[in-house]
Amino acid sequence: MSKPKEKIFDVNLFKRLFVYIKPYKLVFISLQIMVVLSAVFSAATPYLTKYAIDNSIAVKLKEDFLFYIIVMLVVLILQTAIQLAFIYYAAWLGQNLVKDVRTKLFNHLLNFKMKYYDNSSVGVLITRSVTDMERIADIFGQGLFMIIKDLLTMLVVFGVMVYINVKLSVIVFVLLPLLLYATRIFQKVMKKAFEEVRTEVSNLNSFVQERLTGMKILQLFTREDTEYEKFKAINERHKKGWLKTVWYNSIFFPLADLSGSIAMGLVAWYGGLHVVLEGTDVSQGDLIAFIMFIPMLFRPLRQIADKFNTLQMGMVAANRVFKVLDTTSQIDDHGTYIAETFKGDIRFENVFFNYVEDEAVLKGISFQVEAGATVAIVGATGAGKSTIINLLNRFYEIKDGVISVDGIDIKDVTLESLRTQIAVVLQDVFLFANTILNNITLNHPEITEEQVCQAAKDIGIHDFIMSLPNGYHYNVKERGIMLSSGQRQLISFLRAYVTNPSILVLDEATSSVDSYSEQLIQTATDKITKGRTSIVIAHRLATVKKADKIIVMDAGKIVEQGTHDELLKKENGYYRNLYEVQFLKEEVA
Repeated sequence: MSKPKEKIFDVNLFKRLFVYIKPYKLVFISLQIMVVLSAVFSAATPYLTKYAIDNSIAVKLKEDFLFYIIVMLVVLILQTAIQLAFIYYAAWLGQNLVKDVRTKLFNHLLNFKMKYYDNSSVGVLITRSVTDMERIADIFGQGLFMIIKDLLTMLVVFGVMVYINVKLSVIVFVLLPLLLYATRIFQKVMKKAFEEVRTEVSNLNSFVQERLTGMKILQLFTREDTEYEKFKAINERHKKGWLKTVWYNSIFFPLADLSGSIAMGLVAWYGGLHVVLEGTDVSQGDLIAFIMFIPMLFRPLRQIADKFNTLQMGMVAANRVFKVLDTTSQIDDHGTYIAETFKGDIRFENVFFNYVEDEAVLKGISFQVEAGATVAIVGATGAGKSTIINLLNRFYEIKDGVISVDGIDIKDVTLESLRTQIAVVLQDVFLFANTILNNITLNHPEITEEQVCQAAKDIGIHDFIMSLPNGYHYNVKERGIMLSSGQRQLISFLRAYVTNPSILVLDEATSSVDSYSEQLIQTATDKITKGRTSIVIAHRLATVKKADKIIVMDAGKIVEQGTHDELLKKENGYYRNLYEVQFLKEEVA
C-alpha cells in the first residue's frame, strides 16, 4: 500500500487556524492591504529611477529630476511606514491567535480524564502548551504573510520588468525554473527535518522534566551517570535533527545567491553591450532598473524558502496541538442535578472497573455508607481501595454498576457540584509554589483569610501555621518543598475542611508523618469527620477502631464488612489476620 502524498502546505490545517482569526478580521484584512501596497511601492522605486535616468540624467535635463527625487522620497517614506505597521500587526495577530488557542488547549487539558494523564508525558504536554504555541505564532508573524508579501512583490516586479524590457526579462527568467524546482525540493525535505526536530524537542522536555522532578531518587540511588548518558543520547539526536536542517540550508541558500548573481551578470553583460554600442533595445535607465529589480526578484525567492522553514515548523506544531485538541478524553458531564449539599448516603451497587482492558480492578463490589457515618476501607496494596475514591469523584468511568449519593446516580449530578461536595485528603499532598493561604483556598473568591484562620483554629493547626515566617502568607515553593510531609498533610486537611464538604475522603492521610504531626492530624480528623459522611482509606489503628464500619478488600472484592470488634471475632478472618500481623505490632510498639 502506497504512502499518502505529503502536503507541503496543509490547507485544512490552515482553515482550522483561520477560525481563530475571525475575531481579528479587521486586522487580517488590513494586513492584506498592506501586503499589496508594500509590493507596489517596492517596484515603484526602480521604475522611478529608470525614468529619472532616461528623462533627466541621460538627456541632461534638470527640470524634472527634482520631481523624480521628491516622488521617490515620498514612496520610500510610505513604504517604510507600511513595513513597520505590517511587521507589528502580523506579529500582533499571531500572538493574539496563539493566546486564544493556548487558552482553549489549557481548558481542554483541565477537563481530561485522569486516564489520559496516566498514559501521557507531562513534558510532551508542556511542549504542546508552550514551545509549539510560539511556533504557531510564527506562522503569521514571520511565515505566511511574509511569504504572500514576497510572492506578490515578485509578481509585481515580474510584470514591471516585462513592461520595461522583454529581452532583459527573458534573460532573468531563464534561471527561475531551476531555482523554483530547487525551492520545492527544499520545502519537502525541510518539512521532514522539522518534524524530526519537534519530536526530539518533545523527548528532551519530557526527559528533563521527569529527571528534575525525581532528582532526589536519582541521587539516592546514584543514577547520575546513567541518566547523564541517556540525556547525551537524546541531546545527540536533537543535535543531528537540527544539523540536518542546517545542511539543507547550506545547500539551498548559496544556490539561490549564485542564481541571482548569474542573472545580474548576464543582464549587465547584455544590457551593457547595448548601451555601449548605442543599441535601441536597452536604455541606461532599463539597465539600472533591472540591476535594482534582480535582487527584488531573487531575494524574495530566497526569503520565501527561509520563511517557509518557519511556516513548516509552525504547521508541524499546529498539527501536534490540534491532535491534543481533537482528543476526546473528557468525562461525560450530562448531569442536570445541581447538588447544593448532600446528606451523604453513598451506595456502590455491583460496580465493575478496570484501568486496562481485561484487567479488572473492582469485581462487582457493593456496599453502603450511611449519612454521617465514618467507614474505613482496609486491604493490601492493589486491592482497589483508592480506586473507590477515584470513581466516587468520577475521575474515571465505571464499566458496569451504579454509584449513587442520596439515591441519585452520580452521572446525573453535574460534575462541578459533585466534586464541590466531596473533599479529598490524599496521601501524596500536592502544594503549588504559592502562599499557604492560596494553597488552602486555591484562590476561591468566596473563602476569606478570616474564614481560613477560624477553620485552622477549629482543627488545631493555627499555631503551627503562625509559627512559620509570614504565617498564612509563607511561600511553600514548588510542591511545598519548604514544609515537611506532616506539615503538608496538615495544610491539605485545612484545605478540605475550609470548603465545608458534605462528604470527606481521607486516602491514607496519616501514613508517612512524624508523631507530632500525627497527633495534630488525629485531632483534625476527629473534628472534620464529626457529623459528616467520611470514607477513610485506613492505615493507622486508631482511625480504624473508631470507624462505624470497616470494609475489607482483597483483589478487587469486598471480603468482609463490620465493626472493629465484629471483625476481630471472626476465626481466621482476613481483617483479624491483618490486625494481628500489622496493627497489633503497632500497638505493642
